[in-house]
Amino acid sequence: MMITLRPAAAEDLPVIGALHQSSRASAYRHIIPADALASVSAEMMGHYWTERWSYERDTHLLTVAERNGRLAGFTYLGPHDPEESPSAGPNVGELYAIHLDPAEQGRGVGRALMVDALAKLHARGWTRAVLWVLTDNHHAREFYLRGGWRPDGAEREGDIGTVLTRQLRYARDLP
Repeated sequence: MMITLRPAAAEDLPVIGALHQSSRASAYRHIIPADALASVSAEMMGHYWTERWSYERDTHLLTVAERNGRLAGFTYLGPHDPEESPSAGPNVGELYAIHLDPAEQGRGVGRALMVDALAKLHARGWTRAVLWVLTDNHHAREFYLRGGWRPDGAEREGDIGTVLTRQLRYARDLP
């Protein structure tokens, strides 16, 4: 029952979209109303990833985790946009997404993906990394704290489905 990590391929994108949608539905079910979570289907998320990957694949890294040939999770990382939050500082990479199949929670996939993402961010020459997390997603916030991430005081609002959410920026130095 070993976890394997590999770069995503174009044929993975619909499955990544479906996993992203189910991950959000599970992780945010106590934060965001069900109708708002249901407003974005797995198919819509697959199209979102296909479109996004078409113009970001040269500058961003999409990594999938598999267990027994089945997608268990993924990460998406790349350069931090200093115009979005200049207070992050120079030479910063960003972990845009880490999502797991809800059945994989607590089985080591998230940790494996995080260790891999930090190594890849460092290998790209960044000395610091940031990510955004929903203020009310206490489970994720604890996961990031255990991984050495800390809130840096920056906040923003962002849409998930039809709901405006509050988000906190977490940051950490890269090894």
